Amino acid sequence: MSKILIPSHGASDWQQFLAQPERQWVTGYSARTIAHSWEAQADWPPEVASILYKALGPTSLLLAIPEHKTPLPGGRRESQSDVFALGRHNSGLVACTIEGKVNEAFGPTVAEQMKEASSGKRERLNFLCGALGIDGCPDHIHYQLLHRTVSALIEAERFAARDAAMIVHSFSPERRWLDAFDQFCEILGLRCDVGEPGTVNLPSGQRLILGWACGDPRHLAA
Repeated sequence: MSKILIPSHGASDWQQFLAQPERQWVTGYSARTIAHSWEAQADWPPEVASILYKALGPTSLLLAIPEHKTPLPGGRRESQSDVFALGRHNSGLVACTIEGKVNEAFGPTVAEQMKEASSGKRERLNFLCGALGIDGCPDHIHYQLLHRTVSALIEAERFAARDAAMIVHSFSPERRWLDAFDQFCEILGLRCDVGEPGTVNLPSGQRLILGWACGDPRHLAA
């Protein structure tokens, strides 16, 4: 993958980076909605900025990369974040992975993902749990939340940022799948109320921030 990034000229530029550009670029679905939400701002979307502010103080957006891929051990498939964003606050940098949602689920649970798992899958799960300081991940946790969060930790290390954040940017009026996010937070000893950050210091010395941001529903019609 090239390290040369071409500036966006608007939300439509995001479509080309989707795994299935025609199928996923639909009004009211997460890929198109999050693109319009982020392109509507000169900085962070305000609901994302609010979570970071409560955790880190004023945080400016340095760059945002749509559909950013982070390599992980075990297998050839990367973790693809809807947005990767790098921010600066008074004490340094924060690397953020953003997972956009409307009504889409978080994918398979750990139990479903690991059914008849290859050695590569087992290697990846062990790596993810180790990075988060988890001694055995419960079967009911959604696998996507694990690798998206660890992607933030990997990118934080790459950019020499002490802080990492994984924020679910949800546009679901019913807050669908919030319970799955809450269960994930619980295994890290956190309770993350909607719009509020949960912060944990990991054995690696990194500080991890989790949050659920409620997006502006007007972007659902974009």
